[in-house]
Amino acid sequence: MTEAALSLPRPKAAMNPWVVAAAVVVPTFMEVLDTTIAVVALRYIVGGLSATVIDGEWVLTSYLAANAIILPITGWLSNRFGRRNYFLASIAVFTLASGLCGMATSLSQLILFRVIQGLAGGGLQPSSQGVLLDAFPRERQGVAMTLFGLAALIAPVVGPTLGGWITDNYEWRWVFYINVPVGLLAFAACYAVVHDPDYLTTQRAEQRGRASRFDSIGLSLLVITMVSWEVMLSKGEEWNWLGDVFGRIQTLLTLFIVGLGGLIVWEMHHKSPVVNFRPLGERNFSACCIIIFGAYAVLYGASTSLPGLLQSLFGYNAELSGLVMSPAGFFAVLTLPVVGRVLGRQTDARWMILTGLLVMAAGNYWMSQLNLDISPGQVVWPRVVLIVGLAICFAPANVAAYLYTPMELRGAAVGLLSLLRNEGGSVGTSLSQALQDHREQFHTLRLGEYLDPFNPAVHSFTEQSKAFFLQQTGDPALSQQLAWQALENLRQQQASSLAYFDCFWIFAVIMIALVPVVLLMKRSVAEKGARVGVE
Repeated sequence: MTEAALSLPRPKAAMNPWVVAAAVVVPTFMEVLDTTIAVVALRYIVGGLSATVIDGEWVLTSYLAANAIILPITGWLSNRFGRRNYFLASIAVFTLASGLCGMATSLSQLILFRVIQGLAGGGLQPSSQGVLLDAFPRERQGVAMTLFGLAALIAPVVGPTLGGWITDNYEWRWVFYINVPVGLLAFAACYAVVHDPDYLTTQRAEQRGRASRFDSIGLSLLVITMVSWEVMLSKGEEWNWLGDVFGRIQTLLTLFIVGLGGLIVWEMHHKSPVVNFRPLGERNFSACCIIIFGAYAVLYGASTSLPGLLQSLFGYNAELSGLVMSPAGFFAVLTLPVVGRVLGRQTDARWMILTGLLVMAAGNYWMSQLNLDISPGQVVWPRVVLIVGLAICFAPANVAAYLYTPMELRGAAVGLLSLLRNEGGSVGTSLSQALQDHREQFHTLRLGEYLDPFNPAVHSFTEQSKAFFLQQTGDPALSQQLAWQALENLRQQQASSLAYFDCFWIFAVIMIALVPVVLLMKRSVAEKGARVGVE
């Protein structure tokens, strides 16, 4: 790191930072919300467009793949076109694409518009985070990241609840239409208050003065890598992962490994890389990337498993299961300002990250100890603990990530961390589905080991059930079949519940496994007047 980078003067915000923050968190919330709000509406969407659920999953996959392609190159795009121009263009295209998604008359149209929406939405998170980091002075970076956390953390929590309520009470198209008025408002507000700081203007002028060819090879490798990765995660369980007899998963995995390896080698030697991996050379940033990736994998994994448990075994509909999960978002909103205040007192962010990870582990472990006799209220509190834990570690992790990152690499760093945050969510969703399926098979076999007529408990259950069904049907043969079917249904119910609880237990283990990563970080206190790069 050069002395010039260490002593680079901090730009002054052109507007009151709170006004800027109020404007830029809105498009971020809107974009993050779209990663989860369409999940609960998927069955309504495919029904309305006369498609199958399997084909309809491309509505989700196409958005995530397009989003993943853009996120790592947002730093390059901001430098090329100006962050303000790129941010405003992203808001405008995202809003337009959302309206087109709502008007789609076929599944192919909807997938196309979702790709456009994902490409535009990829620029919203990194741009808004970069604006917040520049708007607030260094000693108030905790406040800036707390405000960003309100959007990046609360949106995926309330997404399933809002999506369930919209689809149950209105029409699935309003899941997309709701973005239009919000997008127009966000565009007008950001147009008025967002401006590029001096250092970005200087960087853009310098880049214009240098003759450099567009990194088309790097972009091609990025597209191959991220598309193969997202499709593999989305379709892996359906295609039986590496057991896929058609070789689709094997092909995607090969393309991902080769594409990623080629991308890293190519970009590290390119003079003007479209994806800049150099921020990963800073220890704090790399550690925070791992932590955020793991934390969001657990968030999305738990947010996928819990509604599945409630809807399949407890008989909740989408709206009711969302209401059970929504109090956690309220407590996260209460927690984030406290976290920002503590960070503002020059607290070492490492210990807050450590505390948050342990609280998340406790929340998941609590959920793993539940059973099928619980009430809705007994589900709420473990979920609250999980989300509060994430709220505790989110802002400190973002402060520590950028504390030692040079200003000229900040754009690339924000894009990389946003990518890993989103990909953590994709991995968590895929992991929860795979774990639930495989652990259900395991428990079904284990529970069936002693279910035979010679087991006294089985004999007693089947005899009582047979007597009950005989009174209902008057048919001895049918009563015998119904008694065995009741026992099988009970076995499947218990196996499924144990599989869901195993998922939460594994998520708790993942959180504990992230603790050593925190211990590898440098001291992370955002002090007033501190120079970047000083430990």
